Parts: sequence; C-alpha cells; structure tokens
Amino acid sequence: MVDQSTQSTVSKVVGLLVAGGAAWVAQKAVSTAWRSVTGHVPPKAEDEGDAGLSEVAVAAAITGAIAALTRVLATRATARFLS
Repeated sequence: MVDQSTQSTVSKVVGLLVAGGAAWVAQKAVSTAWRSVTGHVPPKAEDEGDAGLSEVAVAAAITGAIAALTRVLATRATARFLS
C-alpha cells in the first residue's frame, strides 16, 4: 500500500507536469489566436519593436488570464483524477 507521503509527492509531480503542459498549450493557443486577429505574433516584454503600451498590456492580460485559468483547471483535474 502506498503511504500518504509518497502519494502526496506523486500528486505534486503529476500536477506540475499537467499544469506545465496545459500552460504550454494555452500559450500556443493565445499566440495562434493573436496572430490570426492581428496578423503578427503577440508582443513580449523584451521586444523593442513597434508594439505600443496598450498592445503589450492587452497581450499580457490575456496571456495571464488564460495561464491562470488553465493552471486552476489542470490542478483540479489532476486532484480529481488522483483521488
């Protein structure tokens, strides 16, 4: 039988992997959607290009919201799966 400590460690590792994968998929989806709407890739903080402050702020807000949502959903799904 698996003890509580081992099960907790396994759930943390699995949760981390699932959340990381979900965040990667979400980032790709945001980039693809942004590119289809605007015609170019979303601006990044380190870009010194033509992106204005409003475009950078909107891209950051959308990316942050999607990342947070996918992390919560992945964590809940992992917890439900492991319980």
